[in-house]
Amino acid sequence: MKAIEIHDLVKKYDRFELGNIDLEIPSGIIVGLIGENGAGKTTLIKSILGIIKADKGDIQIFDKDYRKYEKEIKEDIGVVLDNMFFPEILKVKDINPIMSSAYKNWDSKLYFQYLKEFDIPSSQQIKKLSKGMRKKLEIITALSHHPKLLILDEPTSGLDPVVRSEVLDLFLNFIQDEEHTILLSTHITSDLEHIADHIVFIDKGKKVLDKSREEVLEYYGILKCSKEELEKIEKTDILAVKKNRYDCEVLVSDITKMKKKYKDYVIDKITLEELMVLMIKGEK
Repeated sequence: MKAIEIHDLVKKYDRFELGNIDLEIPSGIIVGLIGENGAGKTTLIKSILGIIKADKGDIQIFDKDYRKYEKEIKEDIGVVLDNMFFPEILKVKDINPIMSSAYKNWDSKLYFQYLKEFDIPSSQQIKKLSKGMRKKLEIITALSHHPKLLILDEPTSGLDPVVRSEVLDLFLNFIQDEEHTILLSTHITSDLEHIADHIVFIDKGKKVLDKSREEVLEYYGILKCSKEELEKIEKTDILAVKKNRYDCEVLVSDITKMKKKYKDYVIDKITLEELMVLMIKGEK
């Protein structure tokens, strides 16, 4: 079963267009959604959730038409968006009765268990929580109604490395059930290098990469050379090139083949952050 299936999704604004997005996410994996600010990641997520209405395209979740089964499907989706959605005047414990009335599978015992585990005082007002604690509270709330699908927009933003590690472990535990799926948009690409199964890269409203994490990190590479040496590289081997003051960084695919072909050049494996920079800032 596919957790999310999108065909030809289009959303137009005056100065931006999310265009012709096709995406299939099977159940049981973590998909990392990457791209710079304004690339269209949040527009895509809000379109999937029905927060904004797409101009064109079909969206199915759990093999069901989202428009026809929206209420039923939302029961099985846990959501963390970039901005806190609870009134700050509420106390942490006040979320329990609110969510209990909103979700039939809400688990009060699990919610308070998470609060204890993450040291969030239940009697504290939300407005008095630190940014990191608020983010943890959002994640805890999303997990406490036993969703099958988590859709997360910057879920680890503002968290220190120790807490971020704890949250990522939560996600990995969640995904142990093969019916569970995570779509995770984040600027902290190092997190995705540890937990994501698949990477989707959006740039200027277009999907430019849709591959497994293993394929991206093992297949792509950075060839480093001088500007004079750049002239000796075949154009068909260059996916993108970033010319720095003293040298050039060339994005190549099939790193094993390139190392054999260009034996005198330094070719390193790539990180997701380096891949983003080269694909966005590099010359094609």
